[in-house]
Amino acid sequence: MIHTLTLNPSVDYIVELEEIKVGGLNRMQNDTKFPGGKGINVSIVLNRMDVKSKALGFVGGFTGDYIADYLNKENIDTDFVQVEEDTRINVKIKTGTETEINARGPAISEENLQDLKMKIGSLSNGDSLVLAGSIPSTLPETTYEELVKICSENGAAFVVDAEGELLKKVLPYKPFLIKPNHHELGEIFDAEFTAPEEVIPYGEKLVEMGAQNVIVSLAGKGAVLITAEAAFIASVPKGEVRSSVGAGDSMVAGFLAAYEKYNDIEKAFQYSVASGSATAFSLGLCTKEKAEELLPQVSIRKINLKGEK
Repeated sequence: MIHTLTLNPSVDYIVELEEIKVGGLNRMQNDTKFPGGKGINVSIVLNRMDVKSKALGFVGGFTGDYIADYLNKENIDTDFVQVEEDTRINVKIKTGTETEINARGPAISEENLQDLKMKIGSLSNGDSLVLAGSIPSTLPETTYEELVKICSENGAAFVVDAEGELLKKVLPYKPFLIKPNHHELGEIFDAEFTAPEEVIPYGEKLVEMGAQNVIVSLAGKGAVLITAEAAFIASVPKGEVRSSVGAGDSMVAGFLAAYEKYNDIEKAFQYSVASGSATAFSLGLCTKEKAEELLPQVSIRKINLKGEK
């Protein structure tokens, strides 16, 4: 079974109004709220693609109850660790442009962390864990390493969607999939990329460092999947980008959903790109129908890394 991990989830509160009058009374036109967090996004998209998952992480207080209730009503299983303080609320103010006010999040105790490790310790061969997002300041910087080590020892596969040093430190444990965008890849290797072909040698380096599959997204310029045997360059569908929020999480979910169904890396990559694009073209996370509608527009070109095409 697929498990997703969100260490610092949130209730995202979105407020829409024409303008902000600093120091004065402001009346919103519309508002909405929903659970936030990269791992939670992956679980929501997996569920829309008819793939079961279980959401893990830390929640607390009335806001934590809201997240758990929301997911359970969507028929998404949860197994959160309860913490003493409230789960954070992130405020996003839309006035043409978007202003974000993100909270720090609750303190997480050593006992809370040990509870989470016990839950992850129950995963075994046939299970997988998606670790997505940053590590809260109240947890050790080595948290991801500690968790993927547990997966590695128990035979559970794991996926990591994180930046910089967090990503580099998990590579020796051989993640099934990592998904840096081209900016994040550039930060790791101090490089810049203008075309999909340029990322392939750096993706190969990440494979040499331990990753089994590497997806690098380049926004409108396409995406690349690098494995030990080949590289795959995908075109992206045409459409109006309405919001990039959650597009990367949707790519991860689309890949895992299709891989579970077809056991085919190339097909999974095609679904990954279609799912990310479907979210980018939507206000909110993609649906299965929207992703499959875009699927025919995603063409894949395979490059054998020994030089044959």
